Amino acid sequence: MLQPAEVIETVYRADWGRIVAALIGLVGDFDLAEESAQEAFTAASDQWRTSGVPEFPRAWIIQTARHKAIDRIRRRKSFDEKLESYVVSGSLRTMEEPDYDTSEIPDDRLRLIFTCCHPALALEAQVALTLRTLCGLETDEIARAFLVPMPTMAQRLVRAKSKIRDAGIPYAVPETNELAARIGAVLTVIYLVFNEGYTATRGGPLVRGELCAEAIRLGRLVRTLMGLRWPAEAAGLLALMLLHDARRNARIDEAGDLVILEEQDRHLWNQRQIAEALPLVQEGLHGRPGPFAVQAAIAAVHCQAARAEDTNWKRIVRLYDLLGQVQPSPVVSLNRAVAVAMAEGPQPALVLIDALASSNDLENYHLLHAARADLHRRLGSSAEAAKSYRKALALVTNDSERRFLERRLREVQSTAD
Repeated sequence: MLQPAEVIETVYRADWGRIVAALIGLVGDFDLAEESAQEAFTAASDQWRTSGVPEFPRAWIIQTARHKAIDRIRRRKSFDEKLESYVVSGSLRTMEEPDYDTSEIPDDRLRLIFTCCHPALALEAQVALTLRTLCGLETDEIARAFLVPMPTMAQRLVRAKSKIRDAGIPYAVPETNELAARIGAVLTVIYLVFNEGYTATRGGPLVRGELCAEAIRLGRLVRTLMGLRWPAEAAGLLALMLLHDARRNARIDEAGDLVILEEQDRHLWNQRQIAEALPLVQEGLHGRPGPFAVQAAIAAVHCQAARAEDTNWKRIVRLYDLLGQVQPSPVVSLNRAVAVAMAEGPQPALVLIDALASSNDLENYHLLHAARADLHRRLGSSAEAAKSYRKALALVTNDSERRFLERRLREVQSTAD
């Protein structure tokens, strides 16, 4: 039987978005909703140790958080006066207020994503705010997704919430003709949620399965919602997540340690998900493909190879060339260099990575140093490999990845000795 602390952790990871979305629907205030939810989890930690875990833990948290929010409103101002102001502003629904048309956006959390992705906010702020509010990601986790320092991301979140409050941005479902302006940010935030689930920023487990599942669920909803208005990129995103997630069970061994792609047991890959995703890849490539569609095509090349040595790396390099045109970034350049290493050998790839490193854009990105270390390892330059592995270890925050890098470092050090 799970202990109260374990139940609280499970509910937090799996249901934070549902809880905060419900509270925002009640009070129309991001900060108040988050603070009340945090207080409810704290109360659960104190009470469940003595009273036991309730039959419906999530419902208990929501109800407690609701009471906490109302108490906070009462303390700030007369509850009746505050409630009236909420009703007048439209932030808080009443029984007499017409409900929104949920046939267009059929999920509270999806509605919250579209609300966060208001065009008055910068794209980075839209995505960061959604990750914090809907998914409960910590500031350092979001900073990692954007490759920016944590203080920068903290300031960005504060400014986003202030903008919503000061500009009076409504917490409302966008009209149908406004959806297209927000879909880019919505797709981006869903993928960043998936990425955090696929390779967790910190802690022991490499994978947070509940975040992967949540992102895929939201991806399906968005694709259904957009219909024929934005089919290609929504299909590409869903395909990309399905293909990556299909390899989940092969990415870690029984000890919880990372297994790299070329060493994975491909019999463990989820063939049902791969079969579902491949037609979506083709759908995403119709017309002028977007970045998610191109990334899905890259993932499909991996998933269609029965053995690691059968992978068509030259095709992957060409797809990265296309991705670099569609969405140029240092990370895309790094991934292309890794593909070049597999297609042409480590030496030409090392030239590319050294040039990328000289720009300092990825100096704090542990995968840059890990990739450079692996190339030196393959070239037999054990001392240089060890140097880069140490840099990667100084930056990595996930325990599973750390153990993998430590193991590689020990291997090259023994070779050097």
